[in-house]
Amino acid sequence: MKKLKLYIASSLNGKIAGKDGSVDWLESMPTPDNSDYGYSEFYKSIDTTIQGYKTYKQVLDWGIDFPYPDKKNYVFTRKKDVVNTKYVEFVNEYHIEFTRNLKEQNGKDIWLIGGGQINTLLLNAGLIDEIQVFIMPVIIPEGIEIFELIPNEYYLKLIDSKKYSTGAIELKYKLEMQ
Repeated sequence: MKKLKLYIASSLNGKIAGKDGSVDWLESMPTPDNSDYGYSEFYKSIDTTIQGYKTYKQVLDWGIDFPYPDKKNYVFTRKKDVVNTKYVEFVNEYHIEFTRNLKEQNGKDIWLIGGGQINTLLLNAGLIDEIQVFIMPVIIPEGIEIFELIPNEYYLKLIDSKKYSTGAIELKYKLEMQ
């Protein structure tokens, strides 16, 4: 059975993107030791991604090649008029049921890329197995929260932590089902 893992960076005040969805603040973070914060190893551990439509559009706006061409990629949306692409399949209904079925398949784990609304939807459905968040040493005034809308209350068990010379802190949690 696959695990659904939220792997994400956040400002100290819990923002994963600016108000307009930009992550410029993240791109400007110094990396004096050229660390990728374990991204390469994490990326090898997954074979599937899930992200929301706004996050997907933001990635496209970066003007780069699609960054996950070797993975199975799902974009959750309410839009009915979207057409699948070479790398992306759009899922426009039954998101929770779809995710449950996806987790039951064999293979590597699933990366929940975000954004805040889909994070909350899948958290509230009890489908997120792990949260690996990188708290970056920056405060941004307005933006998208890790969990938008109203998340249910969950208790987390810290399974790993690490600090980086950049001032970033990595926290890895397992969700404790109450």
